[in-house]
Amino acid sequence: MEREDVRETLLIEEADAWFEYLEATQAEIGTGRYDEVEPWAWARLNQRLRAVEHKREGLRPAAA
Repeated sequence: MEREDVRETLLIEEADAWFEYLEATQAEIGTGRYDEVEPWAWARLNQRLRAVEHKREGLRPAAA
């Protein structure tokens, strides 16, 4: 896979992580379960974003 394809895939993966967070939290607004779900959703989002960032670091050229 070419570098640009990998970057695009990572952008999609990052957006998907945010959408997952929004879906999980918005579904619970007004149900009384938001306070239970939000910490899990935030932790999951951060986990996924760290994974994306780790993959991005592998794409950066090594310092000379």
